[in-house]
Amino acid sequence: MPDPDVTRPIDTQSLARQIAEASLLRGTFTLRSGRTSSYYLDKYRFSTRPEVLAPLAAMFAQRIGLVEGELGARADRLAGAELGGIPLVTATALETGRPCVFIRNAKKDYGTAKQLEGALEPGDSVIMLEDVATTGGQALEAVESIQGEGGRVLAIIAAIDRQEGARENIERAGLRFEALFTKRDLGVDE
Repeated sequence: MPDPDVTRPIDTQSLARQIAEASLLRGTFTLRSGRTSSYYLDKYRFSTRPEVLAPLAAMFAQRIGLVEGELGARADRLAGAELGGIPLVTATALETGRPCVFIRNAKKDYGTAKQLEGALEPGDSVIMLEDVATTGGQALEAVESIQGEGGRVLAIIAAIDRQEGARENIERAGLRFEALFTKRDLGVDE
């Protein structure tokens, strides 16, 4: 399958509105980082809807092409972390025709006892896809798993950046960070 047409228009404002309508919850929530928030972006409420997932995959594919062009390097594989990143990376793999790998939160204790599922060869370059980035902690843990298997991470691209430190933490780790949307794009103003 050929790489996606990076010029194909996507109505990003409409997509942002659909994501917000599907996933924005108000209340008091404890985030993975341990922080408390007055809102929550429930990734499963948008990543399980084909009418949202398909254009998101196209946006990821276009951003991957731009990042690769700027870096002068092509990713051999895409990666997504359990559980929220799996539908995003799968849909994007279908859009780009590139293989992907899945990163478990922890190694399983049965079967192959792997933390990384799928084929990753030492030296493979990888672009990691993330769902909602808050501090970047889960993405950075997944990067360690990829690097532990000999992979080289080119960038992390999130569907949504909550703008609470993910960019800074990921860039401090020496990695490129991109986001398709920010919380402000979704109309979230705390």
